[in-house]
Amino acid sequence: MNTPSTHQQLAPCIMVLGTSSNAGKSLLTTALCRFYARQGLKVAPFKAQNMSNNARVVQGPHQQEGEIGSAQYFQALAAKAQPHVSMNPLLLKPEKDTQSQVVLMGQVNQELSLMPWRNRSTYVWPVIASALDELRAHNDLVIIEGAGSPAEINLHDSDIVNMKVALYCNANCLLITDIDRGGAFAHLYGTWALLPAQEQALFKGFVLNMFRGDASLLSPAPEMLEEKTGIPTVATLPMWREHGLPEEDGVFDDRSRSRGAVQNTIAVIAWPRISNLDEFQPLKNIPGVLLRWARTPADVADADIIILPGSKHTSSDLTWMRHQGLDISISDHAAKGKTVLGICGGLQMLGEALIDPYGIDGNAPGLGLLPLVTLFEREKIVKRSHAKFTPFSGSFDALANLAVSGYEIHHGQTTQHLGMATAGSVAQVILKSQDGKPLGWTNQRGNVLGLYLHGLFEDANALKALFGNDAPTLEGSFEGLADYIEKHFTPGFLKRLIKEPLQNS
Repeated sequence: MNTPSTHQQLAPCIMVLGTSSNAGKSLLTTALCRFYARQGLKVAPFKAQNMSNNARVVQGPHQQEGEIGSAQYFQALAAKAQPHVSMNPLLLKPEKDTQSQVVLMGQVNQELSLMPWRNRSTYVWPVIASALDELRAHNDLVIIEGAGSPAEINLHDSDIVNMKVALYCNANCLLITDIDRGGAFAHLYGTWALLPAQEQALFKGFVLNMFRGDASLLSPAPEMLEEKTGIPTVATLPMWREHGLPEEDGVFDDRSRSRGAVQNTIAVIAWPRISNLDEFQPLKNIPGVLLRWARTPADVADADIIILPGSKHTSSDLTWMRHQGLDISISDHAAKGKTVLGICGGLQMLGEALIDPYGIDGNAPGLGLLPLVTLFEREKIVKRSHAKFTPFSGSFDALANLAVSGYEIHHGQTTQHLGMATAGSVAQVILKSQDGKPLGWTNQRGNVLGLYLHGLFEDANALKALFGNDAPTLEGSFEGLADYIEKHFTPGFLKRLIKEPLQNS
């Protein structure tokens, strides 16, 4: 992407802000991306800063690949745009309760990772502003998502993701709240009231999300709120959990359910630093599959497949799993010939040992279910990958000879344990990248598998081979979301929103 000229007309912006985290910002932004793309506009999403361990590998400057939050990846697809690191220039990936890895324009920035939180804004704001300018210069409309609440008054002076962005591009703003939690009108009014007048003036509509019941009973609250603020309530969005897209911000749906009679129960270990959990969303959408998030041995007792997912801190999540007693449950499951699948960090845990000479993740003994050793390297592998399964037998042999696509995000380099290979215990390579690099292994019995490739369950051919059923497509979900907001917003409001005159910014 080229740097825009200072005289170039910049696209208008719509910004979705929330009264709190998990109010529905990501989903509404995704829906708006598809709605406006359907109007024939060239649309791009943007979120200045995202905090999430759900990340995707996308195109960056100079053909270098990098990471952005998964929500912006899906929003780009909804907008029918090529995902790019400029859509989420700052990504924070929590490693501990008080520590995050900072990813700037797709690349890990160790200096920023060590810098105190409030000191970062001065350094990162020029990058954020430049990324937004870039998107505005090359699109007809930019849909921006805020983070948390814009009324966190203790953080307002160092804000780089909410109202500073809105003011910078003079965005037409929507404020969304989760009415199912209660107190929605107080949340909307309180958020608005805590903001300075110039920021209040940017809001064009309030949105009530996750509503259950008769919307006519809300009156006269919306009218009273408009009298106090001058801002209309422009949508009441009914509760809708079956939209088909993964949840944002590391939040997942804990309800165990299946579409139709249960044929396969899949337990995903939900350790504290779980990452890339969004890649399991298709499993929730397949008829006959029951997906369960597991934290105790009881949660995996009747599972057909146990999945060890990605982890932002493999050694600490492995310690947590041992404290829960899940290591014994997983080993017993494998000993019975039942399937265990490890992905990325989960793969590393399945091996004999984690070796960390640079203090990246920590040393630890593995579960010993695969004769592999993982060495953590300084450099992080971030790349999109195309790979092919080799001929093999075992639990997932329906994937034999199948070509798949996905992505890699990991520091660890995993290889055969040489001592165990000498003793006759060899891990069979079952997945190779296009350049022949091993990306997946299985044990001799064929029921324990480990993969570095994320995204297997997002591959339609892999799902069909494994479960005999198709999952709903992303395109179907995007179209459904656009229909949903078109139905429940005030008629004509969304089209007027992009026609309102904007001051030069």
